[in-house]
Amino acid sequence: MRYFIELSYNGKAYHGWQNQPNAISVQEVIENALSTLLSSSISIVGAGRTDAGVHAKQMFAHFDTDSEIDEKQLAYKLNSFLPKDVAIHEIFGVKDDAHARFDATSRAYIYELSTAKNPFTTETAYLVTLPLDVEAMNKACEKLLGHKDFQCFSKSNTDVKTYYCTIESAVWSETDSGLKFEIKADRFLRNMVRAIVGTLLNIGLGKLTIDDLDTIIASKNRSEAGYSVPAHGLYLTEVKYPKSIRL
Repeated sequence: MRYFIELSYNGKAYHGWQNQPNAISVQEVIENALSTLLSSSISIVGAGRTDAGVHAKQMFAHFDTDSEIDEKQLAYKLNSFLPKDVAIHEIFGVKDDAHARFDATSRAYIYELSTAKNPFTTETAYLVTLPLDVEAMNKACEKLLGHKDFQCFSKSNTDVKTYYCTIESAVWSETDSGLKFEIKADRFLRNMVRAIVGTLLNIGLGKLTIDDLDTIIASKNRSEAGYSVPAHGLYLTEVKYPKSIRL
């Protein structure tokens, strides 16, 4: 039987989602807890890979088991086993061929920016105190929607077959503590959101023009794009699936 897990986590203490040989990951702590509770070796497959320090307000993973389980009871027990920075929201049965990564139809991220020194956001938002031209940054966001190949924003030496992504929406808006960047696409490349944010900030700071964005994307060269902003301001906020995967 295959099950999906809906969860969230604060990524500060983890070396990303995926298992690492010499560092702790979110995947590892969940697999260890599941294996203990179900008295068998359980592997899970996530909807994607978040980098070290990146958070998830909504993440999904799937696992297979021969054991009969009470979904609500297992979710309750998992939350008791897991550290306080990982939370299980739901476990539900899915079709045998449902896949947490490949069946996702879209993913959404938010990047949080603090525009004034704030002791309560130092670990949850990136501090930028210089004035930003948000209107120019949003005009650049509109340009993003007209492109497909985002190799210039991808981490080097990744094992992807294509750098094509369809960005559905991208926008900056004001928050109580500063600004937030929201972006939604069918898929994302490694480091893509953080590189996009760094490039858009350079436009907001006047270091790049809006038209420079087209040139950067056409170059397919990571060194042409802006810097990669810190991980602690990035949140995976939504992963969408077809309703038909549920039993």
